[in-house]
Amino acid sequence: MTDNTTRLDHVVLWVRDPVAAAHFYEKAVGLEPLGVTEFAAGEVSFPSVRLNEETIFDLAPLTMAEHMNMLPGAAQSAGHPVNHVCLALPEQDFHTLRARLEEHAVPVSGIVPDLLGARGTARRSFYFRDPDGNVFEIRHYT
Repeated sequence: MTDNTTRLDHVVLWVRDPVAAAHFYEKAVGLEPLGVTEFAAGEVSFPSVRLNEETIFDLAPLTMAEHMNMLPGAAQSAGHPVNHVCLALPEQDFHTLRARLEEHAVPVSGIVPDLLGARGTARRSFYFRDPDGNVFEIRHYT
């Protein structure tokens, strides 16, 4: 990629079981798993899932918390997920993901209209939790 504009590169999610989390994101959400085999073999510290061509979610095991020493107090962030992560999708993908989550018995919220976000007012949004309690908002703008 040669475009050096500011972009979201990755989000690290604390999870109890990275392999199970990767399976959830692959099967229920439809994201491509990365490094699961390597993680299971002990070759990498955690697996990831690809959100799009330039963004991934790293699935960090809670056992890594004690090694989080890049900043004072960083280890205490383990197990404290952010309030939520919001993903903006095209309208058809919004409906497809909601149906896919429901097929996998993942509880989803009702549809919330007209929420303000990075691109203006989103037409519709809904929320769901992953198995580790991380909350996601899914929205579309048109």
